[in-house]
Amino acid sequence: MAEPIKNRYDFVFFFDVKNGNPNGDPDAGNMPRIDPDTSRGIVSDVCLKRKIRNYVDLVKGEEIDDPDVAEGELGYKIYVQEAAVLNDRNRKAYVHYDMKPASKKLPKAKEDQLKVTKFMCDNFFDIRAFGAVMTTDVNCGQVRGPIQLCFAESVDPVLPLEMSITRMAVTNGKDAEKEKTMGRKQYVPYGLYRAEGFISAALAEKTGFSQEDLDLFFEALMNMFENDRSAARGLMASRKLFAFKHESKLGNAPAHKLFDAVSVKRLIEDGAEARAFSDYEIVVDRAVIPEGVELLELPVE
Repeated sequence: MAEPIKNRYDFVFFFDVKNGNPNGDPDAGNMPRIDPDTSRGIVSDVCLKRKIRNYVDLVKGEEIDDPDVAEGELGYKIYVQEAAVLNDRNRKAYVHYDMKPASKKLPKAKEDQLKVTKFMCDNFFDIRAFGAVMTTDVNCGQVRGPIQLCFAESVDPVLPLEMSITRMAVTNGKDAEKEKTMGRKQYVPYGLYRAEGFISAALAEKTGFSQEDLDLFFEALMNMFENDRSAARGLMASRKLFAFKHESKLGNAPAHKLFDAVSVKRLIEDGAEARAFSDYEIVVDRAVIPEGVELLELPVE
């Protein structure tokens, strides 16, 4: 594997949605998630990680081997995946080193414990990036990943709406006389969302998260919606990514001060509802960015 990153990063990511549901809440009839006090929209970190995983799997899928074969040289498998059996994934590490797993226990030797955990980091991108708890029946330990994401929150309050839809067909023959069935669709007319995140060089050393991994992660953020279209999500787009690269491993400035340098200005009159990205301007106060921190901006304009 390549060398782990040597610099800490903090980042601010903007994306928007138009006439779609960016992250429905199954406990609320799949309505778009909101903060009940502020009515600002919420998209969970888990939702964003799912899309990142899907993108990495899409662009690196050709490198993934037969799932029944354990190989140590491939580094872009996805651990948390639809219909995945995690015990089977964990067993790959034991097969590779010709070891027999004990139920729910790590190998007795410390060296063997490190081997199985490192195998999982080396082979699975999302473990190397986000970490994982692999203490299942086939135990590969647990890893704290270098990338941590906060919930995304909309810049302005959003208005979750629900409309009735009809289907000109029925499911069961007993309903044939109805000729059609009714359904519901949940959405927000428009919302610009802001997410903040952190990338630790110290934790990257433990998982092997490299510069190539970092470049792929940023690429995923900027492209993950392009191949994740659905009628439910409407029009979603990655708009801006600001990454603060620190000169040192531990950082040269507090993350919250760097985040404060990035703000959003409304270009429409007070009280008017935003309906497009052009209703906003993202402003960066470069004067407050301290020495030892470099601002990276995607896409480059």
